[in-house]
Amino acid sequence: MTMNQAIKAELRRFLEETFFMGGGGPALDDSASFLEHHVLDSTGFLELIAHLEETYGIKVGDDEMLPENLDSLDALDAFLHRKRDRGQA
Repeated sequence: MTMNQAIKAELRRFLEETFFMGGGGPALDDSASFLEHHVLDSTGFLELIAHLEETYGIKVGDDEMLPENLDSLDALDAFLHRKRDRGQA
């Protein structure tokens, strides 16, 4: 399993356990929007951000709380890699 696959698997598990009560949620592909599929609301995004900061040791700035960074597994994976590449993880 590559690092990208491992990150996506961990994030998918977090989403399922936190927002789908351990399973039974919609089968989303990695590019599916959390907003469009009603996976996360504003409180859910705050929980997701707290998880990212705790699990991956990053700080998500107010200016980074954007759909292009947080609205799908692909977006989250790319965002985490950008943060790590800039030495912010």
